[in-house]
Amino acid sequence: MVEGLFRKADSTPIRDLFAEMEWEMEDELVIRREISSQGKSRAFVNDSPVTLAQLQRLSTLLVDLHRQFDTLEITGQTFQRQVLDAMAGQSNKLLNYQQQFKAWQQSEKELNELYAKRKAFEAEADYNRFQYSELEEAAFRENELETLDASLKMMSHAEGIRNALDRAADTLENGESPVIAQLKSLLQVLQPFQAYHPELAAVLERMQSTYVELQDLAGDMERLSRQVSFDPEEMEKMNERLSLGYRLQKKHGVNDTAGLLEVQKTLEEKLQAVLSIDDVIAEREKQTAELAKKAKSHAAELSAARAKHAEPLEKNVNKLLAQVGMPNARMKVSIAPCELKYDGADNIDFLFDANKSGQFNAVGKVASGGELSRLMLCIKSLVATRMDLPTLIFDEIDTGISGEAARQVGIIMKDLAVNRQIICITHQPQIAGKGDAHYFVYKENNVNKVNTHIRHLTQAERITHIAQMLSGDKPTAAALENARELVTG
Repeated sequence: MVEGLFRKADSTPIRDLFAEMEWEMEDELVIRREISSQGKSRAFVNDSPVTLAQLQRLSTLLVDLHRQFDTLEITGQTFQRQVLDAMAGQSNKLLNYQQQFKAWQQSEKELNELYAKRKAFEAEADYNRFQYSELEEAAFRENELETLDASLKMMSHAEGIRNALDRAADTLENGESPVIAQLKSLLQVLQPFQAYHPELAAVLERMQSTYVELQDLAGDMERLSRQVSFDPEEMEKMNERLSLGYRLQKKHGVNDTAGLLEVQKTLEEKLQAVLSIDDVIAEREKQTAELAKKAKSHAAELSAARAKHAEPLEKNVNKLLAQVGMPNARMKVSIAPCELKYDGADNIDFLFDANKSGQFNAVGKVASGGELSRLMLCIKSLVATRMDLPTLIFDEIDTGISGEAARQVGIIMKDLAVNRQIICITHQPQIAGKGDAHYFVYKENNVNKVNTHIRHLTQAERITHIAQMLSGDKPTAAALENARELVTG
């Protein structure tokens, strides 16, 4: 189990993260990670379980860990930009710009999608226009094909229908024994006796109604017979119309007039979309241009602040470089404009000249390991004053330095420790002597395994161990005296 306790860990970034994660803020912040003997890992923040990713996000706001090989980070543009922005104190400005940049990028993406959509529309527009014109020219009315089919069937059987109607009408009204005439005769026979039978009147009334109904039926049949006609030219027109309709139904995969009308409506909407998408694109182009203008404005503010703080950063770093034993070394900040990107419109490079040659090159190409180590310390000592990092851990960043340079590194760290916690793993006595507390890490050989221990040294033990760092396992009197001066001086 590894546990860290942080007091006064209530900076704005930490509060924002707690609000985002819906964690409860307390006076003390405890983070813990447990790894079981089976290799399973669990993480906690104030005893509440969290994911390792969440723990890592929080840890980066609490601790800055600088290891022996982290000097390579200084050669990256991202780190160099972060340093300059930290010195300019424009974290909020950068956040606002990044939000504006993302909004512009999203609008640009949507605009490109509209362009692609218009291209697809245009590719099929001619075909859609042809299909629509074909249906528009056909000009089918609602239920027209169904009505035509019924009319054509009736006309095809016109002679049979007319003969049947005429025969039925003739049977009712004319002929040798017309039904209507017989019914009328029966009415006349029965009417004189209706007064003598109580139900006869109702029967006569029904017969009278039937008589009237049969007269109407005969009239309707005669009318229908006159309306039924056989017109070869009309039938030809109807067949052509139906053939057109059936062909279009098959082409569009529908079964009735309503289906064809729906296809026509859909095609019309697609053609209208081709016309209206230009308006949509024009509006989106306008919005994208406005967002780009705002992003450029925010980027210009970032660039101005970076340019303003580049020279003070150079001056302060170069002053510290002289302090750590590199009086001839110079760092220079190069800022070149570029296209808008996520962190602004600047390409930032830290250039380095180790010997006052006047020839500055990218720091990663010309600085040695020791030079990079001291340069990183100088930069971090400046940046730390602008960032809410309560703890900085330096793991053997004193590689490649000794003597007075090491002593000056220790002085810088001691200055940093005034307002924050500094933990330094070092083999340099000049640096170890500057610490407020000294912990000795050692290994102990047992029969079957090696155990690693850490122990807080007393003042006397501390002097002895620093003397051993100076002259070996059996320190001399001079080494002990020198160690005492390093600790108390």
